[in-house]
Amino acid sequence: MAERELPQADFAELTVLEAEFEDAELEIIRKAEALHAPIYRKRAEVIARIPHFWSLVFEQTPPEIDNFIQPSDSAVFADCLETFDVSRFELEDPNGSPRSFSLKFGFSDNEYFEDRVLEKKFWFRKAKDWTGIVSEPVLIHWKKGKDLTGGLTDAAYNLFEARKKLGTDTSDGKARKRETQLPEHKILAHKIEKSLESSISFFGLFAFVSGYRWVSAEESQKVTREAKEKLEKVQQGVKMEGSEDEDDDSPEEHHQEVEVFAGGDEVVTIIVEDMWPNAIKYYKSTWDEEEDDEDLSELEVSESEMMMDHEDDESDTDTKVDIRALVGKGRKSDQSPPAKKQRQE
Repeated sequence: MAERELPQADFAELTVLEAEFEDAELEIIRKAEALHAPIYRKRAEVIARIPHFWSLVFEQTPPEIDNFIQPSDSAVFADCLETFDVSRFELEDPNGSPRSFSLKFGFSDNEYFEDRVLEKKFWFRKAKDWTGIVSEPVLIHWKKGKDLTGGLTDAAYNLFEARKKLGTDTSDGKARKRETQLPEHKILAHKIEKSLESSISFFGLFAFVSGYRWVSAEESQKVTREAKEKLEKVQQGVKMEGSEDEDDDSPEEHHQEVEVFAGGDEVVTIIVEDMWPNAIKYYKSTWDEEEDDEDLSELEVSESEMMMDHEDDESDTDTKVDIRALVGKGRKSDQSPPAKKQRQE
């Protein structure tokens, strides 16, 4: 049975509608940011008076994020995370995208790294057969013996800088193959292979580049321009012929060998679209859990008094580690923070 071809007129209409939906979604982002901006400013003023607000929020994030927050990361957040901010820095940039955003973490002076601010920018870019976010590795100035990533962030940064000097066009499959000969590529690939034996730190996110490959601003602008020209021709009724991709090399084949934080695009999307706007909900949930724990504790005490079988010593051995106790610095003695649920292996 012969396959039914989509009529050219129908194809043209669908293409135009697809572009209109895209434009509408971008306008929704712009309007939502305009509406939320004064509320976010007001929220920042309020939470500035609440000790360890963001530390507690990051302890209550969804499993997709929480699985990457190791106990050592929790200790850093508890000890020195002071501020957190999300911004869409290309909101009105004609050459950028409202979907681009940055994550900015503010820290107090600490024993882990020299940086007081760690900012990670994510650009929304387009390739011929892909759209998504890309990012440049951020250099974290770790103090001696305190690198929670085991050198991964440093190695990722060094490779990215080496790529810049090489001036590789990442849309060229042959050029990407040549990158594998860089000593920085081999060093990072070796570190990643070794790191597979243990859980990666959340701070490895600062090394994330892409779930696809690095897409430059120039490549993205070229693809966007070509798509616009194609749309105009479709609107004019010009019949468009399909084109084959001349690059038969898998676009992410070599890049994924040196991607430190696989799935980083999904993690930051959840942070931006869920955790950031719903931060108050996550913060309040920590206190709801504490009330539940207190009720359970009172019940256990009553049962223990009734049984009077001296099992207190045995129950102490089953007590879960209170990672979030570190967050309680500066709190009053009767305001100890809620205990974090034991992480499932």
